[in-house]
Amino acid sequence: MKVSALPTVKLPSGESVPQLGQGTWHMGESARVRKDEIAALKLGLDLGLTLIDTAEMYGNGGAEEIVAESVAGRREECFIVSKVLPENATRAGTIAACGRSLKRLKTDRIDLYLLHWRGGPKLEETLAGFEALIASGAIRYWGVSNFDVDDMEELFRLAGGASCATNQVLYNLRRRGIEAGLLPWCRKHAIPIMAYSPFEQGRLLRDRTLTAVAIRHRATTAQIALAWVLRQADMMVIPKSSTEAHVQENRAALDIELSAQDLAELAKTFPPPKERRPLELL
Repeated sequence: MKVSALPTVKLPSGESVPQLGQGTWHMGESARVRKDEIAALKLGLDLGLTLIDTAEMYGNGGAEEIVAESVAGRREECFIVSKVLPENATRAGTIAACGRSLKRLKTDRIDLYLLHWRGGPKLEETLAGFEALIASGAIRYWGVSNFDVDDMEELFRLAGGASCATNQVLYNLRRRGIEAGLLPWCRKHAIPIMAYSPFEQGRLLRDRTLTAVAIRHRATTAQIALAWVLRQADMMVIPKSSTEAHVQENRAALDIELSAQDLAELAKTFPPPKERRPLELL
């Protein structure tokens, strides 16, 4: 399979990571498909998709165990992202949750550790946990997920808050709300977005406009939906990749260059926001 060179995105530290990664939401939940999920992630590594996103919540830790099996013997190639649940995000709770994730991942460090969403614990507590984990070498960077502009501004007012490496949020053709507020804010502060659910859990893929564009490119609707997000070179994207066929399909989306006509047609069907909206979640 002929593929283009894999583009990268720079984190605030200056380190580059693959723009296209592999998501693991809803993986590690069924023994029946475990081998397929591991094979898919391994193929992704072969294709350069070494950014792997997971979380303690996914499959109650099962997804992290899938990741561990997938990267065995290849850990140094990978950039692993995991997340702490908000109910665990006190200083001590964050440290303990990270320890459990490290054990499931069978690794000595998590490259990027995120607060999954806002919860009861104060941000100061979570940041203190992140800083302790960095000091011990258990994590390399920290970031957040599902934070809106107000959340990011609150974070940046705290000591050390500007060390945030990314904000992972919902973004796809149908969920463009961040374009009117959060995305410009993050770009102004050099915080790269990590976009999840580029296919809207498959609901986007039956759209007629998307299908028409896909036919023009001799591609699938999933590839067009993914190419639309990937056209923003400063944004990481982490589609779920639970089968080898889907991994190959996602990787080939990098070879698709959408035309002005494509983008105009898609914008007519999926118009950009005219004003700021609250952050959307799945």
